[in-house]
Formats: sequence, C-alpha cells, structure tokens
Amino acid sequence: MIFNAGPGELFVARNVANLVPPYQPDGNYHGTSAALEFAVRVLQVKRIVVMGHAQCGGVQAMLQGTPPEAGDFVAQWITIADEARQETLKANVPEAERQRHCEHSCVRLSVRNLMTFPWIAERVKAGSLSLHGAYFGVATGRLEVMDADGAFRDA
Repeated sequence: MIFNAGPGELFVARNVANLVPPYQPDGNYHGTSAALEFAVRVLQVKRIVVMGHAQCGGVQAMLQGTPPEAGDFVAQWITIADEARQETLKANVPEAERQRHCEHSCVRLSVRNLMTFPWIAERVKAGSLSLHGAYFGVATGRLEVMDADGAFRDA
C-alpha cells in the first residue's frame, strides 16, 4: 500500500537486493532484463522505480562476503553490486549504518544500470520515461526518494 495503487496499476518485478544488471544481450536467461523489456517496450510504462528496503537480506549477504560456493545463483547475482559494496566498505561509515549505506548505494547503481539498456536510454532522452530511486524503511514505514544528485530524502 506504499503507492495507494489499485490492481493492474503497477507492473512489479522483484528480485534479490533490488539489483538491475547492466544491459547484456548474451542469449542467457535474464529475468530482470526481460521484465524491464516487457514493461518498457510492450506496456510502455512511463516510470521505473527501483525500490530498495531496509534490512535487505541480499545486501546483508553481499556485505558479509558470501562465498561463490554458497549457492547456485545468489552469490553470482549479488556480484552485480560489487561496486556498491566496495564503495560502502571504503566509506567512513559507522558499522551500525553500513547496511543502510549499501542499500542506498545499490539503488543508485541499479538506476545507473537502467541507462545501459538502449531502449530505456532512448525513452528517457525523449522524455517519455523517467527513472526513480526509492527506499522503504520496513520498521519505520518511512519512504525516501532519491534526488537527481543521488541523495535520499523523505518523501
């Protein structure tokens, strides 16, 4: 109920750690990329929102350095956000704030990765599609939105 939307008003694609991979049409299976293509090219959505959330298990696993042998898919999937992980670990962030910092960084990275998809970049440039980052505090109920400068502020 975060968006007060009715049935059919939102097309939602969920995945581990709210990650959007970079564009890579290599013939492999790409669930997130397929969902984006369907939403943008078929449904002609006007907005894409990358929604991160507090206490994200995928981000927690990433920060803990999940070993590659930890599973068949998750360990490889979260390498998409290695840049966000490294930025967080190098930042002078208190340990208590580290996960939240990385969760925000993952949203920023995913929004940037959206622009690697040519058909998304074309529509953004044409003004017919907008990209947004958001973050939901599960325990607090607070919704934050990402500004153009990448900072998160209360909605």
